[in-house]
Amino acid sequence: MDLLPIEIKVNIDGGVGAAMAALGASAGRMSVRHIWFAEDRVGAAEGRVPLLDAGVIVRIRAGAGPDDLTVKLRPCTRGQLIGRFAAPFEARPFTYKIEQDWTGSRRVLAASLVHDHPPGVLADVVTSPGADPATAIDAVQGQFLDVCVPEVRLGGLVALGPIVATKIEDVALDDLEVDLEAWSVTDLEFLEASIRVKPKDDDDAERLTERAERKQRKLEDAVRAAGVELSEHPDTKTRRVLTALTAAVRA
Repeated sequence: MDLLPIEIKVNIDGGVGAAMAALGASAGRMSVRHIWFAEDRVGAAEGRVPLLDAGVIVRIRAGAGPDDLTVKLRPCTRGQLIGRFAAPFEARPFTYKIEQDWTGSRRVLAASLVHDHPPGVLADVVTSPGADPATAIDAVQGQFLDVCVPEVRLGGLVALGPIVATKIEDVALDDLEVDLEAWSVTDLEFLEASIRVKPKDDDDAERLTERAERKQRKLEDAVRAAGVELSEHPDTKTRRVLTALTAAVRA
């Protein structure tokens, strides 16, 4: 079985501006985008997140560069990823990735199918009253869901957001190249610092895991050394944001 890249993340709660300054964000390349997550309309009105609970994330992004719509399975298993979705591929406008996702002691598999669109194309499905983001999920992404999570059926969806996402790429931290991404929505503010560890030609699973664990410790230590405290919240930032957004829908 092919080895998979590992994305390693650490999260910071609050004090985002000060944390970004401490981590050297001014030296990186910045872009600002808006993010919406699509959830089951009935569930969201009741304060629930049934798609997320089933491991399905539907995300729309607009701003710097093309719009994109992503359908992601997280967590998932290799056994779920079958047919054309058993291995990563790139066939514009689609990019399909499978990677490990590490945050603290949490290690899961994630598979995401991204469809790029020209700027502005997705605006109506996230801003028009009563619009259903499911109409923007194309046939390939629909097949991905049908094949890999056949128990999930998309009914009417609602777009929740926007989240203002400020990304700073290629920040030098210790000897790491780190991406920083700040999310701001409702009363929540998060900062995520992330790196990717790619398999090398001479890696086996044990060597890759050992190298990723060293990089994870180095990232966590470098963030703390900059005077920034790591979040100990057990939920992912996606779940925390969606929980807040569904609460706002009910208010």
